[in-house]
Amino acid sequence: MEYKLGIQVFLLLFWRSASDALVSENDGGWSSNSEYSLTDEGPCNIDIWDKASLSHRQFIQQYAYSKPVILKGFSDNTKFQFLCSKSSLLQQYGERMVRLSTANTYSYRKVDVRFEEFVDLLLRPQSMDTLGSDTLYFFGDNNFTEWHSLFENYKAPRYMLPHTTGAYSFGIAGPGTGVPFHWHGPGYSEVIYGRKRWFLYPPDKAPHFHPNYTTLSWVKDTYPYLLEEKPIECTIRPGEVLYFPDRWWHATLNLDTSVFISTFLG
Repeated sequence: MEYKLGIQVFLLLFWRSASDALVSENDGGWSSNSEYSLTDEGPCNIDIWDKASLSHRQFIQQYAYSKPVILKGFSDNTKFQFLCSKSSLLQQYGERMVRLSTANTYSYRKVDVRFEEFVDLLLRPQSMDTLGSDTLYFFGDNNFTEWHSLFENYKAPRYMLPHTTGAYSFGIAGPGTGVPFHWHGPGYSEVIYGRKRWFLYPPDKAPHFHPNYTTLSWVKDTYPYLLEEKPIECTIRPGEVLYFPDRWWHATLNLDTSVFISTFLG
């Protein structure tokens, strides 16, 4: 087991050009969508295990019902990553309709656009002053039949909970975007391209947040002043999978243009 170490930086919202960003050399063509990334990955206080160190029995006993964990190298999704490159997805799905949702805690508004239109016109960095109800986010509302040829190439985390099956939710989002605090059943989240910063609280410690403010505004206006109520957090990169237990509060912040997939266990 290892821990990621991070230094808390108070210039949380300092933007830099993608040429200087600490991102993988293989970005799948997505960084060209925006010249900006967020610099601060924050600290990491979540356990990290590689596939040779954590057994399924240990996973169930130590994490499945009690706390988050990050798994590294548990499955090889090289082929899926290739299929998720910008050029590949536009070629395969560019003319198909996708459904976007507002990025607030209680999302109600849905907008249907062509995938190519979303990538070319709407996949942009998050504005500081935009409310969640005015931010359109591509995640979760995937037509499984239309996207089946993509999903069938994804190798989901192999550690399942007893009496559950997995359901996929696929997403693409620009730097600074994310979903504010919410909770639901247990699941996994894997980054295919980019970096995604996670903030989590256990079920009995609801975070203080405005349901219509973005995660970006929470990081700017609330996070620096937290004392005893700091979240459990970490930034995950390609090849890393975060597991979150049932009913844990969580919010996300995409540091780059990111491609990601979640496996919800139900």
